[in-house]
Amino acid sequence: MQFATGAMGTLLPKLAELLKEQYDLQKSVKQGISFLMDELNSIQAALEKVSKVPLDQLNEQTKIWASDIRDLSYNIEDNIDTFMLRVDGLEAAKKHNFTWLIDKCHKSLSKIKIRHKIANEIKDIKSQVQEVMERRDRYKIDDAATNLPTFVDPRILTLYENVTKLVGIDKASDDLMKKLSVGDEAPKKLKMVSVVGIGGLGKTTLSKVVFDMLKLHFDCAAFVPVGQNPDIKRVLKDILVELNKHKYMSFDVTTLSERHMINELREYLDNRRYLIVIDDVWEPSQWNIIKLGLIDSNCGSRVITTTRIFQVADEVAKEFGDVYMMEPHSHDNSKKLFYNRIFGAACNGPTGNQSVEATEKILKRCGGIPLSIITIASLLVDKPAGDWSAIYDSIGFGSGDQNVTCMLYLSIYPEDQLIKKDTLIWKWVAEGFVQEDKNKELFEVGEKYFIELINKSLIQPMENDGSLIGCRIHDMVLDLIRNIAADGNFVKIFDKQHEVRRLSSQRTTVRRIALHESWNQGKNNDLAVGMTHLRSFNAIMCTISMMPSLLSFQVLRVLELDGCNVTGGLYLKHIGKLRQLRYLGMHDTRIAELPDEIGNLMHLQTLDACNIDLQVLPSTICKLSKLLWLRLFGGMSVPMGVGNLSSLQNLVLGWDSIKSNEDFAMEVGKLMELRILKIFVHSEIDEGTKKALLESLCGLRRLQNLVIVFKLMEVFQNMMSTWEGWEGWDHWEPPRQLHEFHIFGIDLPRLPAWVNSMCVPYLSSLKLDLLAMEARDLGMLSRIPALRTLTLRTGTQQRMSWTVGGAGLFPNLRFCRMDIALTFLQGAMPTLMELRLLLWASEDGSVSDVGLGHLPLLNFVQVLLDCRGATARQVEEVEAALRRMVNAHPNCPAIAVDRFGEGLMEGDEDDDEGEISAEDEDHVDENGDDENSAYTYQEPDNDAAKEEEEETTN
Repeated sequence: MQFATGAMGTLLPKLAELLKEQYDLQKSVKQGISFLMDELNSIQAALEKVSKVPLDQLNEQTKIWASDIRDLSYNIEDNIDTFMLRVDGLEAAKKHNFTWLIDKCHKSLSKIKIRHKIANEIKDIKSQVQEVMERRDRYKIDDAATNLPTFVDPRILTLYENVTKLVGIDKASDDLMKKLSVGDEAPKKLKMVSVVGIGGLGKTTLSKVVFDMLKLHFDCAAFVPVGQNPDIKRVLKDILVELNKHKYMSFDVTTLSERHMINELREYLDNRRYLIVIDDVWEPSQWNIIKLGLIDSNCGSRVITTTRIFQVADEVAKEFGDVYMMEPHSHDNSKKLFYNRIFGAACNGPTGNQSVEATEKILKRCGGIPLSIITIASLLVDKPAGDWSAIYDSIGFGSGDQNVTCMLYLSIYPEDQLIKKDTLIWKWVAEGFVQEDKNKELFEVGEKYFIELINKSLIQPMENDGSLIGCRIHDMVLDLIRNIAADGNFVKIFDKQHEVRRLSSQRTTVRRIALHESWNQGKNNDLAVGMTHLRSFNAIMCTISMMPSLLSFQVLRVLELDGCNVTGGLYLKHIGKLRQLRYLGMHDTRIAELPDEIGNLMHLQTLDACNIDLQVLPSTICKLSKLLWLRLFGGMSVPMGVGNLSSLQNLVLGWDSIKSNEDFAMEVGKLMELRILKIFVHSEIDEGTKKALLESLCGLRRLQNLVIVFKLMEVFQNMMSTWEGWEGWDHWEPPRQLHEFHIFGIDLPRLPAWVNSMCVPYLSSLKLDLLAMEARDLGMLSRIPALRTLTLRTGTQQRMSWTVGGAGLFPNLRFCRMDIALTFLQGAMPTLMELRLLLWASEDGSVSDVGLGHLPLLNFVQVLLDCRGATARQVEEVEAALRRMVNAHPNCPAIAVDRFGEGLMEGDEDDDEGEISAEDEDHVDENGDDENSAYTYQEPDNDAAKEEEEETTN
């Protein structure tokens, strides 16, 4: 249990900091500090031995000793931080009650008197530490740790990975489809099947496989998770959105009752043949509401539910249904899954008696549960087979692995929450969990921890268009982490399941609090806990009747208010008193007032002010010299002086933040540490601002990600002339380490010449609007080794086609979206998963083979079907042939066909151009923009811009 070391990892470097000359401490004080460092190093070594032993194998005396050490380390660190602030001329928000420090000193005392006080009090600290050391010797803590047998904590076997090497799925999927009774002779009456079994068996995986196999044979389909504490209205909306995204995405569930949502769902499903999966249902009452919307129109519709609760399965089977019982893997399939995860599907496993014996021991313990097998195998990847048994026997939450503490921090999030990567990492940094690396920035180190959690199958990565945006955590893993966190008093969680048990702990010191939406529905918000030692306050999707006074937070590092509603308004009075604050997040939380005193937060590293309902931020934020990440979105203008944020590495600015302001564009050029810059601007900004911005970017040599999205404010035809003149990107000298380059809403004349494998070898994502493109441009792009996402819009006036050559081209491309005709040869784009391409409706209604069979990982195809010059019958024949071609692919990818140019079909009048036909109504997005016309008129890809905005704000 690595977190038993408490603040030891950050405390020792801070003690070393006190020895520097700037604090001008007496020789005797420095000697005392050196003594403390030696003793604490020894204590830390003992703690590391203790932390390698599973909690249930430690005796109570050792647990108490470790707990006391952890609390002592936190207290010492809190007071050292407070001392450093006072030495720097800052007064703590309130007197501290720890006897050894300067809390009793009146603010009028000089720094000399403060240092003299420390010299006297350091003796008390030495005596406390010596007492801890004596207790370690008295109770033989080291022996207790090393003499106990070590083995796998059984809870670790429930850890999660989204299984991609599916074993034993063929028989299970066949059995489930037989239960569903699908096929030409299948009954037309609605049929429901509930997949039931214990956690970790792969119910969701099986249902998703069957869903993907069958969905093309239905008029509409949806796959929607529910979870333990669902908002049923949200679930109903999710079903509607899955069925028809363009029609229902803009639905506001807060203004509609459950009855209205059910009626809408019934109306949409009436006379349609649908396939719907309702995943992870926990209560019969939840199901009984959802099923009201699932109308039976005798069209052959099918519904699958998954659940761990047999009563839920019985409810599903009552009227229309059946039950499919999930069984654990057989021994042979368990072994195959185990070896597939370690060696890959092509290997049958290692040889040798030792490895066979270790495998048998591991599989026996896993009991045929795929989740357990995958998790334990993930921990053995790249380990010699001869070492498996020893590794298996010693697996635990060892203190040598820093990311264990980071993993425990995941316990603050509700079940099924999308955990945003950037937000999580900056919280880790604020808490001190991320250790400095001389070759990497703190965020990069934290990102390494995040990737390690993914590689160890502890969290499921979530991507958007090829970019890693966050993760989800399996509910079994979350429960495991919460249990461990509670045992070590790591965090107190307030929700329906955990509130009572967490508060029953005998320990009174609270370091972290997490408030969830389910906790306080209709309740008094009295937390009944002290805030004096609180380091992290996280409120997620809560309605809070009264925010605790910020004066009560004396050593707070993290203040997160995510999607909260504070009745009476949130004023954040006394925010300037939180001198230890590193992270301030107010995402989607209305702020009544943000005081100027925010400029006093000298240690603030992260400020997330996304959609907080303020028009302007205090200009004092420009005094935050240690700020590393700033995100402003939702109509706020940026105060002048941003260029003073000399440490800033990540800057995200939303609509209205920047308009025509050359001075601001020049301010950006002063941010020499900037790595990530995302700007969403109105297209009406003047050419001077555009030019100044481009000149500023030329000086940012550490830039890695650059995203600029222009939003249309007028009819786009009237804006074209202002776009064509901005050709400066041809002359931009990009940093060699550039990873992302996205420009939306403004047509570049051509692909910049520097976009090649020599100038930007690490480029992984490229998204551009271009007026024209040539085959040689694509040839250059095909040789960029790191390229994973490619979106290029050139309009469809230019009927361009290109053949993607053989092996070696686009070696890592996962997402390709181009409105040109493509043909693929064997070996091209070997990792491609999603594809958008252009095809023309031919006179004979046929479709030439474009080589989709050469794309082994393909799972989604979007076709832009150019209907100009074709008859309605030819278009229908071409689309039917196209669907047959895609369905012939071994993966049976999902397909979407978007027609355009139907107004210029043979026999139609030119003056019909641009009209939206009845068939195209479903293609009109929630903003009223016709997606089809985007390809007729070369309108900027607003959908792509919206995806970028959603990724940034969510």
